Amino acid sequence: MRISFLLHNAYGIGGTIRSTFNLAAALAEHHEVEIISVLRHRKVPAMGAPPTVRLTPLVDLRPGSADHDGDDPRHAQPARVFPRADGRHKQYSRLTDERIGRYLSGLDAHVIVGTRPGLNVHIARQAHRAAIRVGQEHLTLSGHGLRMRHEIRHRYQLLDALTTVTEADAHAYRQLGLPGMRVEAIPNSVPAARVEPADGAGKVIVAAGRLTSVKRYDLLIRAFSEVVALHPDWQLRIFGGGEAAGNEKDNLSALIGELGLGRNARLMGRAHPMEAEWARGSIAASTSDHESFGMTIVEAMRCGLPVVSTDCPAGPREIIEDRVDGRLVRPGDAGAIAAALLELVGNDELRQRMGEAALENSARFDPARIAERHLALYQDLLRRGPGRRSLGPARDIAHRARTSTIDTAHTLRSTARDVLKKCRASAE
Repeated sequence: MRISFLLHNAYGIGGTIRSTFNLAAALAEHHEVEIISVLRHRKVPAMGAPPTVRLTPLVDLRPGSADHDGDDPRHAQPARVFPRADGRHKQYSRLTDERIGRYLSGLDAHVIVGTRPGLNVHIARQAHRAAIRVGQEHLTLSGHGLRMRHEIRHRYQLLDALTTVTEADAHAYRQLGLPGMRVEAIPNSVPAARVEPADGAGKVIVAAGRLTSVKRYDLLIRAFSEVVALHPDWQLRIFGGGEAAGNEKDNLSALIGELGLGRNARLMGRAHPMEAEWARGSIAASTSDHESFGMTIVEAMRCGLPVVSTDCPAGPREIIEDRVDGRLVRPGDAGAIAAALLELVGNDELRQRMGEAALENSARFDPARIAERHLALYQDLLRRGPGRRSLGPARDIAHRARTSTIDTAHTLRSTARDVLKKCRASAE
């Protein structure tokens, strides 16, 4: 089977990139797999692309490249296929529209997989008719704005299937009632750790993820201050960075100083890979207000750590079994987080038992097992053969006419905004 994944930028850092690489590597053991990276901004992928997977960039943004230095007017023209409601729209243009469309229309693949809403739209509209078209949702339907959900309702009708990373999100998508589009919940995969698992002896609590306010590291730091009051020999290490990490890092550093935790709590910056850092700890913590899945939770469990996590919508509750391989607590409650941490910090036997359960239970997220579930979906769709999409010729024509009208409306609104900005600038 020939399988192609369409990815925003395979050369960056992020959970979608990591999960795509994991899945592609597992599928490549028995199939021909390609990752199509719309953008490229560096020589080699920062997260190390699987060597058995072909990587094809479409637009090269590196200094000195023809795309970077050229005067192609399409660079300055906003994308028409990639929807404005997708948060990455400003990075797309008529040039990306053309490159993606030309590549997809000539792609000799059995299955073409998109990895974010805007790219799912490209696949729905531009992939060649013989290919299975599968969209992926790495966030959640509720996490998208009203305009993006509107685009999804209208554009996704030409997809054969959509995969979500949780059952909760799959249920939300099924409520949209998109005819003929199959919705399956298949979690992200995480490989087995290449280091010895944690033994529960290290007096370290570990957290990892982007330094953003939604991760609520402030809650974790406040909760940890209660741990240190009773167990001053324990440490907290927070790993992470991100595009907008500067302000959050300053805020968290100030909080650490305010609470007098300078000797016990540290912001460690990025670490790749994280396995060795997880293994040096004995407890992992995730205190987010929202999670679409929880890759770091699984990573920690695969290293033998029990995880104390907020029971935020979607992901954690489908990963952690409360009081078996971790703890689930109320979101936004620093006291509840502190109590769960203290329960594990103060009980060596409980901590070790939960760590062993975490290591065993997290094996269900192994890439080979997750790849089998994706393959089963692809093979079932392929067996359905021609006519697998339920729209039919008449509805297909109507669908394309409707979405063309939406495109025109968006273009007119964009033009009007540009004219208004110019008028205001002239008046000033």
